[in-house]
Parts: sequence; C-alpha cells; structure tokens
Amino acid sequence: MGDGIDEARAGRRDEAVRAAVEQGLLGPGVPLVGLLDVAGIRESAAELRAAFDAVVAPGTPVLHAFAVKATPLVPVLRLLREAGIGAEVASAGELALARAAGLPPALTVLDSPAKTPAELREALALGIAVNVDNPQELDRVDGLMRSATSRSPLGIRVNPQVGAGSIEALSTATATSKFGVALRDEGAREWVVRAYAERPWLSRLHAHTGSQGVPLSLMAQGIAETYALAEEINRRIGRQQIDTIDIGGGLPVNFSSDVTTPTYAQYARLLSEAVPGLFAGRYGLVTEFGRSLLAKHGTVVARVEYAKSAGGRPVAVTHAGVQVATRTVYAPGAWPLRIAGYDDKGRPKEGPAVVQDVAGPACFAGDLLARGCRLPLLGQGDYAAALDTGAYYFAHHYGYNSLARPGIYGFAPDGAGGVAFATVREPQTAEEIVAESGGAHAAALTTLPTSGRR
Repeated sequence: MGDGIDEARAGRRDEAVRAAVEQGLLGPGVPLVGLLDVAGIRESAAELRAAFDAVVAPGTPVLHAFAVKATPLVPVLRLLREAGIGAEVASAGELALARAAGLPPALTVLDSPAKTPAELREALALGIAVNVDNPQELDRVDGLMRSATSRSPLGIRVNPQVGAGSIEALSTATATSKFGVALRDEGAREWVVRAYAERPWLSRLHAHTGSQGVPLSLMAQGIAETYALAEEINRRIGRQQIDTIDIGGGLPVNFSSDVTTPTYAQYARLLSEAVPGLFAGRYGLVTEFGRSLLAKHGTVVARVEYAKSAGGRPVAVTHAGVQVATRTVYAPGAWPLRIAGYDDKGRPKEGPAVVQDVAGPACFAGDLLARGCRLPLLGQGDYAAALDTGAYYFAHHYGYNSLARPGIYGFAPDGAGGVAFATVREPQTAEEIVAESGGAHAAALTTLPTSGRR
C-alpha cells in the first residue's frame, strides 16, 4: 500500500469521526463507538490476493482464510467473503459466526488446539478442512473416519520450533509452544511421517510461525521447514500425498504510524525467494491472516467526560479503556496505541502538543488507553480516537465493571460528499448486561438448602 492510499485512509477516518458526531452516533448520550472503514478492508483483501497471485504458478489453488478471532463480527466476515476471503475458525462459536456470514465449507478451516469430539464430528460432516493438532486428536479423527466418510481436507499442524519474536505470549513456534506437533522433540518427526504413511486421507500440512512481534525472516524460516517436511513425507511415501500447505498468517502490523508496513507484496516476494518450491504449482496454498487485514481499518472513538490533572500531568478521562483495549491496558509496553484528538464537533483537534494521559472508565489505576502521549490538549466534550484498533480491540469486549459493549458501525462515502454508516453491532443495553449476568436466576442461590449434608 502506497503513501497516497495511507493518506486517503487517514482522511476517510477524519471524515467518519466528524460525520459520526453530526449524525448522532457519537455524543453525550453515546460516548463510545467502534468505526470500521469498509473501503480500507476491501483494499486490504484485494492487496492480499494480488500479492500471492503475483508469485504462485498459474492455476494454483489458493485459499486466503481470515482468522476470525481477529475480528469476530458476522458482517465483517460477509464483507470479506464478497472480497474473496474465507474463514479460519478456532472454536464452535467462530464456526457458527462463519456459517452465519454465509461462508461455505470449502472456504473454511478449523484450527482449534482443543477440539471436542462434537466439534470434530460437525466439521467432518460439513466437509470443513481440519488441521489436527496432536496425536490424541488424530486418534479421535481416526475413530470418526472409520465410522463415516468425509469430504474434509485433513492435515496435521506442526511446530517447527524456530523461536520466538518480541512478544512471548504471541510466539507460536517456540520450543514449548502449545500448538501442533513439536518437530524437534525426540521421535516427533518420525511420528508425523508415519502418520501420513498410514493415512492416505491426510493431504495437508499446516504451520503458523508468525504473529505480532515476529520478524518476517523467522516466519519465512518456519514456512521453509514446513515445506521441507512436506517434501520429505511425499518422497518417503513415494507419492505426492500432501497436496496443500497451510502457511498460517501472522503478518505484523505497524502501530506507530499510518503507513502500512510490511505489505503483503513484500512478504509474498520474500517467501518466493526463501521457499521457491512452495509456489511452483505442486502444492495448493492456504493462508490465515487476521490482524493485518483489519487492524488499520478500525478506530475506537471515545468522548472525554472529564479533563483533569494529577501530579502536574493532564488526564483526559474517557469511556474507552480496558473493556475495549484489554491488551493495551494490561501490557502497554507490547501494545501501545496511537491516539488522535478531535474537538466536540468531531474535527481534528488543533493546538500545540501537550504530554497527557488518556484514561478509561474502569475502577483501577492502570486503566489507561495511553500514557504520556503528545497531542493537542483534550478538554471536556472532545473525543480521543484509538487508531489501528480494527483487530483484537472493540470486538473483544472485556466486561470489567459491567461496562457496556459499544456499538460498531461500518462507514463508506455516500456518493454525495458525505459519509454513510451501517450498523455492524448494536450497542449493548443495561437490560442485556443484567440478562448475561444471571438476571433470570436472581433467586437461584438463595433457594438452595441452607443446612449441610446430614
């Protein structure tokens, strides 16, 4: 994505904030919303497809499956489906979201590390691709395959154990990662080869090395080792049983500016140089990108309820905190967010930059959206926007203090110089909070016997 498109995205965001205030989606009575840039999402999907189309051999089957965990919203999945993107799911709930969005089984991949027998049975009955995580899970699949036939493409997830990135909790290819079969453990590689030799219906191999904080070189190394394993298995079996390699996703996102870097094109070119055989046409390809498709196209916008100071530092108290930015609040060093200021009309805030904190509404001291950030001084009634929050933020509500989930709206130019909005998720009501908190069972604990066992 070039600088011009980055500037266009920032311009669309500014217009959307202003329009949200003008149209009443933001204001004193609605102090928090999530906004999604529909044009930006479509651009990212097109760039992903074009990047890999440029390096794979003509006619190669390629499935780009969006990691639903990144933004688990049915309208987002439907939009991506129309843009040619499938779904990678990691739970029964995510599978239900994908099905509600109209994703067909052929465009769906199940990757959970803790699949239940019921989840496996459903996936195999539907014909959804399944990546088996471990030997015990493969035993379960064996039993299901003996009792029924399935159209599901099946494979094994391996952990190439190539090391960690800068965020340990998101590094999926460490020596002790919980995901997949650890290839460097004693006997593991031979077990994988034998598993394929004994099961002609295993036709895929899967690994996921990357995520935020993982350098592209390490991601490429993990994929190279997975490709080498596929080649070894096919050679030792004596036929090309593995016909598809799932390389996972995990392209990092630049949270420090509006520039999109790295790009899908850069990553695809790197892989084509590091693992040229992967794109020669002998293997189909599956990718599972999530954060990189959505992060840059979402914005959390919160009204400043009060402007105060503490210890000489200005503090803007807003309605966006731990409930919508959990990772940032609890791990600010790993997940810092940029903040943009807007005035009470939704226009970009002007004035000299002032060091200030942007605080959330939760009742603990660390509930800070940003610490010591420099921007024009925010006052009561202004708006603080947390940028690049389209993935793993406002769609992942954390119910601290029973704070309500915000409404989420997609936006696009209306064709007449304005902005049109569409509801993605309604704001949560107090009645819904009560219902989710056991309101229908208010007397349940008081009706239990009061005496002990006799």
